[in-house]
Amino acid sequence: MQTYLKLKEFCQLVHLSEDVVKGMMANGALNFKEEEGEIYIEANQGTFSVVPTSSKQPAMVNSMTLAGESFVEKTIGTILNLHEKVLDAKDETLEALKGENKFLKDALYSMQELYDEDRKTIENLNEQLKYARNEVEFLKRKYKMMWNKTVELYANSPENPEEIKEEK
Repeated sequence: MQTYLKLKEFCQLVHLSEDVVKGMMANGALNFKEEEGEIYIEANQGTFSVVPTSSKQPAMVNSMTLAGESFVEKTIGTILNLHEKVLDAKDETLEALKGENKFLKDALYSMQELYDEDRKTIENLNEQLKYARNEVEFLKRKYKMMWNKTVELYANSPENPEEIKEEK
């Protein structure tokens, strides 16, 4: 019983490109049939054609080797390209983070300086407030003593004894 696979399925199975498989079909290395616009390759005979079994098919091995080598080269090239892009993105990210860290560090130093200045201003204002409170307290005592003395002098003065008596 013969089993046929579509061209794309066969290419995926043997890991070859369609061009290489079509070249093998043109050389007669693969049995195939075409139905309704689709190409079908005989799976049993096709796998033996792809895998070398003897030394009488060195050309087939060479074409597969070349196809495999180009695939490997393309894959390595793609990987290297992606690796380069990742490294560039990493470098850009590191530069952006360094810039952001410098900005944040400068902002932190600036905030610390402002905090120190504000703390000195608050200490200065507290000292001034303490001095002003002491001054007010001193003036209260001074005026209280002065007014007490004035009231006593006025109360003991002989000129107005009746006014004081009337008020009492």
